[in-house]
Amino acid sequence: MPVLRTAARRGKRALIAGALTAVIAVGTGGWAAGSAQTAVTGPGPGAAAWRADHSLGIPLPNPATAAPADVARFFASLTDAQRRALAARHPLTVGNLDGAPVTLRYEANSRALKAERARQLALATDPAGTLQDHRQAAKAADRCAGLLRPGRHILAFDPRGRGQVTEVHGDLAAAQRTAVIVPGSDIDLASFDRSNDPYGTPTGMATSLRAQMAADAPGTRTAVIAWTGYTTPVGVGPDAATGRLAEAGAPRLARFLSGLAATGTPAPTVLCHSYGSVVCGLAAPESGRGEIADLVVFGSPGIRRDGVAELHTSARVWAARDASDWIGDVPNVELLGLGHGADPTDPAFGARRVSARTAEGHTGYLAPGTDSLRNFAAIVLGDYADVR
Repeated sequence: MPVLRTAARRGKRALIAGALTAVIAVGTGGWAAGSAQTAVTGPGPGAAAWRADHSLGIPLPNPATAAPADVARFFASLTDAQRRALAARHPLTVGNLDGAPVTLRYEANSRALKAERARQLALATDPAGTLQDHRQAAKAADRCAGLLRPGRHILAFDPRGRGQVTEVHGDLAAAQRTAVIVPGSDIDLASFDRSNDPYGTPTGMATSLRAQMAADAPGTRTAVIAWTGYTTPVGVGPDAATGRLAEAGAPRLARFLSGLAATGTPAPTVLCHSYGSVVCGLAAPESGRGEIADLVVFGSPGIRRDGVAELHTSARVWAARDASDWIGDVPNVELLGLGHGADPTDPAFGARRVSARTAEGHTGYLAPGTDSLRNFAAIVLGDYADVR
């Protein structure tokens, strides 16, 4: 009998794993719908030159190991001229260094984007390149030019891989209420602020959320950060069904949040969409206590935690899913490396349920006029009594 029960359990696990695989593969046209990605990790290009810089007569903080609080203290000890000289010599390092002054990072990333645009323009006319190479380089140069438009505040920029970028909407230094948006699959430098399906992009979500907060609380100073600081899955394939990329991205998100705290930014509401909620689920226990005010997961396939208690966070945890979102058809299991576990909108999970009755599809949660957008804005503003 014990042998039969063991076999039955194994059979049940195999059926669940098979069902999970079938739902994802059939629902998206097969595993070919998503290609395997190489996660971008560690300090960006130029870190070696930064470490070798002894111009100040003291060691510079190691981008790979220095805590954001230590980075903040280091920059506070410098003169303005010294800070700006470092940003000029090492724009990619300073621009991505969590704990560095926010305005200095804006300046550094402007330099880095200009340099990358020039590099891509050179590639666009390189005789050694193919016509396809030239077109891709020209598009990359245009994307850099778009991020350099007046009024944009780029808090992080990394040209490696498919490209990563983080943008601040609003005055972060003066903000009373802040939010960080963590996107899901298919988001990178090329799609960060694409015009089609805008409310499925970090830029569209951030713009819509901040506009709603301005309408609801016009006297409150707000800032919304669109964070694409990890390598996202492409399509819905093996990368989207496993935690590999989320495991690489979670420490980057936790470090980013620590950097905000180190520079005096009020603890944000972190809004995590789709696969981004898997990143948030893994990052929350790594974040310092009080670094997240509220954690909102929406359109989530699961967060690789069985319940709120496993997040080990002081943040309030909220969850939303609209009835038309296809993610609701994905089995909430985690087995043999596939799947992301329990449904955060299940009452047993312990999150506070947020209505998304008027949202449509997987990327419609922050579309203007939806109840989910109004609810998310109320959470960021701390108007919890207004959350439906």
